[in-house]
Amino acid sequence: MNPKKIAITGGPGTGKTSIINALLEKDYLCYEEISRQLTLQAREDGIEQLFLTEPLLFSQKLLEGRTEQYNKASNETAEVVFLDRGIPDVLAYMDFIGDEYPEYFVESCKNHTYDSIFILPPWESIFTPDSERYESFEESQIIHEHLSKTYTRFGYDLLEVPFGTVEERVNFILQTLDL
Repeated sequence: MNPKKIAITGGPGTGKTSIINALLEKDYLCYEEISRQLTLQAREDGIEQLFLTEPLLFSQKLLEGRTEQYNKASNETAEVVFLDRGIPDVLAYMDFIGDEYPEYFVESCKNHTYDSIFILPPWESIFTPDSERYESFEESQIIHEHLSKTYTRFGYDLLEVPFGTVEERVNFILQTLDL
């Protein structure tokens, strides 16, 4: 079976993890964000801020991880798989920091397509910095623009999730997908 792959994206602190957790509670199959795991692993390896010190290496690891998630999701038996971020997020963040990336990053985006992309807009009242989030709210707004441009570049029509409670936002996603 080839389930629908639904990416949920947005800048930092927009509520993606809360939505993924709520979908998990409703027994939907979800793949969680992997960048926090990479950040924590790098710290254990003695690299305090891998994204800041070696952005291309960090992005290569993200690309590998998200591609692995995509491929795994393609082989699931569920009707739909929700992913916390998609492969194009990697390019959007690289564009945000102004770093170049190899052509295979672009090819990976072209070769791994999602059925729907839900984007969460910046929302200052829920934005909270933490030990794995380096960006300010203002940077989150800029990242949102890069995400929008990147996904649009690859032909996606973005579905913007309106502000509301986690339950309202999840219901919006599920109703939009007729689930």
